[in-house]
Amino acid sequence: MKLIGRFALVLIWLWVSGFLSCSRSDGAELVRAKIRAGALIVDVRTPAEFASGHYPGAVNIPLQELDRRLAEMGPRNRPVVVYCRTGNRSGKAKAILLNAGFTDVINGGGLREMPPTEKK
Repeated sequence: MKLIGRFALVLIWLWVSGFLSCSRSDGAELVRAKIRAGALIVDVRTPAEFASGHYPGAVNIPLQELDRRLAEMGPRNRPVVVYCRTGNRSGKAKAILLNAGFTDVINGGGLREMPPTEKK
């Protein structure tokens, strides 16, 4: 029973962590700085949403597949910016990644909140 109780607490913590960070971007300036520093940009929306338009350079790893595709994200100390449509799923994705040992994860919020791409 102790194992089941601990598992339930972890699930509750993940849900609450994702819920509390829902729809909250970590701030455009921080997102911009991480992108400039070479962050991996992850769109956690569905493949259909991604196909309809996405942030330049982003990879699509839907939220429901994230835990199975962690190896695709590279080193766990690499900066990661996650975004979705409104910031809800990206808040949950941030909690999942932090729980999996990623150390530098930023919630970019919704696609419309992501900073404009810089011209080179």
